[in-house]
Amino acid sequence: MAMMAKKLQPAKTAAIEEAKKVLGEYTDYIFIDYRGLTVEQITKLRHSLAKSEAQLKVIKNNFARVAFDEMKNTEVAQYLSGPTAIAMVKGEANESAKILFDFIKEAPTLVVKGAWVENEIYDAAKIEALSKLPGKKQLIAMLMSAINGPARKLAGTLQAYVEKLEKEGPAAAAPAAEAPAAEAAPAPAAE
Repeated sequence: MAMMAKKLQPAKTAAIEEAKKVLGEYTDYIFIDYRGLTVEQITKLRHSLAKSEAQLKVIKNNFARVAFDEMKNTEVAQYLSGPTAIAMVKGEANESAKILFDFIKEAPTLVVKGAWVENEIYDAAKIEALSKLPGKKQLIAMLMSAINGPARKLAGTLQAYVEKLEKEGPAAAAPAAEAPAAEAAPAPAAE
């Protein structure tokens, strides 16, 4: 881990403040080793991440470490070594992680080091497991579908009954209702 100088140069102070400003706009961070990727691959990855409300940024490790320290987040320092890019996420972290792990199939040199998701540190295995889970929107859609199923069946049954009544007319429903009443009444005695 690098030592922080007692007196920082104004340019470095400005760079740290800029890093803190950029990092502060996001809630979750996924740290990747981008060694071996071409410019075209990185550009393609940036475009893919932008679709899931994430941005891929390379910040000098020491500046990022100081910015995270000032943001009271010292646990991510373990991921800030070597060539590190940060996927900064505003939306759902699992969607961005899914994009990264799908991209690894195309570019196996990309390595996910770990992540900071919802104020918790994730190692590479845990973030990979998160990437396989459905997103919040998908879970809500699944829940609403499960809730909507029985209501839809009831509505369909009632609609079929109404259509049957319209087809056969109101007289078809009346004899069905009178039949149990006729059976309950005793038959008149024959003389």
